[in-house]
Amino acid sequence: MYHFQIRKHKKLTAIAAATALCMVSFGVFAATEHWNDASLTPTVTTKTVLSDNTNWKQWKANWDHTKTQYEQVSIAPGADASKLNFGWYSKDKAKVAEVRVADNKDMKGATTFKGTNTEGTVINGVTYYSNKVTVTDLKPKSTYWYQVKVNGKWQKAQFVKTGDPNDFSFMYVGDPQIGASAGQTPSDSTSKQTGELAARNDSYNWNKTLNTALSQHPEINFLVSPGDQINEPAANQSAEKIQLQEYQYAGYLSAAALKNLPEATAIGNHDCLTTGYQNHFNVPNPFTEETNPTKAGHGYFYTYGNALFIVINANNYNAADHKALIEKAIKAHPDTKWRIVVMHQDIYGSGFDHSDSDGILLRTQLTPIYDANKIDVVLQGHDHTYARTYQLSSDGKDHATFDDMKVKGQTGQTHNLLNEALKNAAFKDNYESQNLCYTIADMKQGVLRNPKGVFYMSSNSATGSKYYNLIAQQQDYIAARSQTWRTTYSVVHITNDTFSIETYDVETGTPIDQSYTIVKD
Repeated sequence: MYHFQIRKHKKLTAIAAATALCMVSFGVFAATEHWNDASLTPTVTTKTVLSDNTNWKQWKANWDHTKTQYEQVSIAPGADASKLNFGWYSKDKAKVAEVRVADNKDMKGATTFKGTNTEGTVINGVTYYSNKVTVTDLKPKSTYWYQVKVNGKWQKAQFVKTGDPNDFSFMYVGDPQIGASAGQTPSDSTSKQTGELAARNDSYNWNKTLNTALSQHPEINFLVSPGDQINEPAANQSAEKIQLQEYQYAGYLSAAALKNLPEATAIGNHDCLTTGYQNHFNVPNPFTEETNPTKAGHGYFYTYGNALFIVINANNYNAADHKALIEKAIKAHPDTKWRIVVMHQDIYGSGFDHSDSDGILLRTQLTPIYDANKIDVVLQGHDHTYARTYQLSSDGKDHATFDDMKVKGQTGQTHNLLNEALKNAAFKDNYESQNLCYTIADMKQGVLRNPKGVFYMSSNSATGSKYYNLIAQQQDYIAARSQTWRTTYSVVHITNDTFSIETYDVETGTPIDQSYTIVKD
């Protein structure tokens, strides 16, 4: 299913090994011609259940229906492991949104939970309302059935399982970015894909990744995505762009696995310019105190057992907002053993060209904030390459914050602004030197016991909608990296004493790197 068109890449200027930069980009100029072409999926001769969405021919035939299913339901982890948050669109303006939950498929003795119904967006002339409900009092290691009321009708009952808060696993994926394969030419056509056909291709591969990962690792309890669920930012707010964006959300949410799998998503640069993200996803503890929020919403936090997850909206370049969110989350949960940050832009990545420009725009400020708040792990996206660091710490020195560039880039154009600015040799030298703001605290591999510093990881594409090259020279903070032009996913396993992560090739199910484990005695 891998479509490899090789091109000659321009020679890259070697960057000092200690330097790293990443970027916010709405263009495709940095993407390679490698992508996952769904039309190369082997023909399935046995009968396939349509709802499984695993047959490419059936997927294409069903796409006109799928793309307009704007009322797909999303499930997010709740504020803690006993809660779940539901979000969905509806055409009706109801007084309240409703979800009912039972311990049986027949929904006998179901409990009804009520939430909010507010105006969301207009799609093709029709107003859709955003519904949000929180379900509470769920017991661990249990199976529940739920129904969502959409347009006044209870939908088919679906199941969801709760995990063991003391011993759980989650799947960590990189940039699904449904629709990013636009402009590529599939094997079954002589024409380049439009945005809509790219959404069809990429959402098929997204569904396939989730199905495959869960079949290989059925122990997974929920999903973590560091952003860019879709590709179309719809910055110009035209009706056509909004509709394309909603085709992409429909394709993303159509994955069969998401009916039963909670997902904790971050806001990516391709999500940040419209309200679509916050209309579709119902995140717990949204940090509405942000002084520089994006239209997509806010950062948030939640716990699962002894782990505190803090999700940063890194498209907001005001680091004081992120510091305040982290401190608020820790104050609410001071005794959790594990502190994990999830963010889109990878301030320590190894991809070209994000890791040599806008991604590190917040590095000089976030690194000491993470150190001061004893963050253990930072899970990142944005780079469409695989990379993991050594344990890193701040160097304790004062560094430039580049506030001028951040103010200009708050509208999402930082990538282009920095590319222009970096053409100036004096600015480039200063930018690179200031971002040498870290020290390598521990270079051990495998199993680390009570290490100093913070572990950072960047994930490759979970759909193959877009891949980037690795930067020419591996930075000194990078312990391992790869670009195989193949989709990957990671499984993180957390107990009271251990955090371990292993990353797998979707097609083969084999690890692409050694596992990395942190033990806290």
